[in-house]
Amino acid sequence: MSDSSAARAASATPAALRETEVGDPSVPRLELREWAERYDLVAGITTREHGFSLGLWSEENVGQVMTRWRAFRAAFQPAFPVTVLSHQIHGSAVKWYDELPEGWLVLDGVDGHATRTHGVLLTLTVADCVPVYLAAPTKGAVALLHAGWRGVSSGILAHGVEVLKAGAFVRAHDIIMHCGVGICGPCYEVGSEVLTRFTARAESTFGHVDLRAVLARQARELGIEQVTVSPWCSAHDRERFFSHRASGGRDGRMVAYLGLPRA
Repeated sequence: MSDSSAARAASATPAALRETEVGDPSVPRLELREWAERYDLVAGITTREHGFSLGLWSEENVGQVMTRWRAFRAAFQPAFPVTVLSHQIHGSAVKWYDELPEGWLVLDGVDGHATRTHGVLLTLTVADCVPVYLAAPTKGAVALLHAGWRGVSSGILAHGVEVLKAGAFVRAHDIIMHCGVGICGPCYEVGSEVLTRFTARAESTFGHVDLRAVLARQARELGIEQVTVSPWCSAHDRERFFSHRASGGRDGRMVAYLGLPRA
């Protein structure tokens, strides 16, 4: 490989950015400390410590799940009086929010959320799918996307970027992006029906897909210049995270979250 080719390859590789533990025993979670310090953004994900599952659509006792959700919401008060979540369908719909009444907003069929309103905490449930954190710090706008293979292949990142650009009047190079905790490529074996979504042709019946690498490539094509990737894997770091794949579909759910805190 020539020096120029090596330089291009290095520049195309996103930097690793590790979420770090928050010392809150009531809500076990990791956050992007750099985003908090540099941009005054709250961005993170809950963990599985003490069985802290927040999956609303599960067979678990409703009272137990809602008790955890109340603890989650209390941990972000009074900076975030509004919490937005949705019954996700692995689609590409992304919704913009302006001013909202205090409390919960629970939607159906939305896999991405965006806002420039302080005090609105955007949330997603995940357990292998990649939470994609987008921010335009100079414009005070954020978006959070749920990116499994269906969402990635149907263009949820492009949709999210367009919603953020239209809602906050930003350009792609104003946006920073972080691909959060999700299943890594070596742990994510898929069949040819998935492989064909990401390659020109499937060479075999089974293979591996690195969704975060695909998202990073899509981001570059969209003009996003600052991209980071979490080194955590929900499957092989399962002592810390829930994993739908590693559990055979029996695991709980983490909640990824992003917002601009109210002063």
